[in-house]
Amino acid sequence: MKAHNLTFPLLGWFFGSVVAVVGILNLVLVHPVPGIAYLLLSLVYFPPANVYLKRHLGLSIPVVLKVVLAIVLFMFTLGVSDLGDMIDKL
Repeated sequence: MKAHNLTFPLLGWFFGSVVAVVGILNLVLVHPVPGIAYLLLSLVYFPPANVYLKRHLGLSIPVVLKVVLAIVLFMFTLGVSDLGDMIDKL
């Protein structure tokens, strides 16, 4: 049970940080609109944001939905967006 309590917050911080970095890269290199969208979506993964949503709004986002959202975000970033094209040119 302790591994479960430690694993999910660590994964939340990891995925939230990765999505935030992608948002900052989009903000600086591509365009502000997708950058701001990624930064706002990164808040879904951070554990303090989950506590806030659960405490104040009574809303809890399931882990499965977060994983699907992460996969879709990374596929979109690497496949469709201008940031993916910049990475391919390197």
